Amino acid sequence: MDENEVVDLVRAAIMLSIELSAPVMLVGLVVGTAIALVQALTQVQEVTLVFVPKILAIFLAIFIGLPMMTVSLVEFMNLLADRIVAIK
Repeated sequence: MDENEVVDLVRAAIMLSIELSAPVMLVGLVVGTAIALVQALTQVQEVTLVFVPKILAIFLAIFIGLPMMTVSLVEFMNLLADRIVAIK
């Protein structure tokens, strides 16, 4: 395995981690921004009010996206296993 293949594998792993985490992070961003806007409009400055809806939304996004995440991770693992077998 030469340097170019290692760089390609690392690039693929980084892109996979971005693809898997982006939907969950975007859900957290949207929910956090919406709650912050509601807090600013109603002048309710409760610190703990942000965390419960954001955690629930993130858990829901993970629950919904878990089948897609699993398929992507299995495909990447199969790619890695094929590359390992090809080396020997």
